Amino acid sequence: MNPAPFRTTIAGFGSDIVRTDRDNEYEAFSRVTHMLHQAQAAEGRQAEILAVDRNNQLWTILANDLALSGNRMPDELRAGLLSLAIFSLRHGHRVLIGEAEVDPLIDINQRIMKGLRGDVIL
Repeated sequence: MNPAPFRTTIAGFGSDIVRTDRDNEYEAFSRVTHMLHQAQAAEGRQAEILAVDRNNQLWTILANDLALSGNRMPDELRAGLLSLAIFSLRHGHRVLIGEAEVDPLIDINQRIMKGLRGDVIL
């Protein structure tokens, strides 16, 4: 069978481009952060609740991975990211009950995305 007909996009199914774990993590943060941005402009709270829930899911997955004994990330970086995960989850719950805004969640996610891209964070 000829795989060429399946190559419909540059990075689509059947592509020769390989995505790294870092690429996948960036994509996940990008999607959730976009949802958070959209929720700020939406009427009502439904979009905000969905976006914050997805953000909480992402940070929960990340925290679970960071807590695994087989995680090879340096201890200091793991500890810092776990602290961010805890803050993001707590703040997310405060947003869900109407006690906080999503801006800090967006800011944290954008900083993580910059780090995943290798940008300097000051």
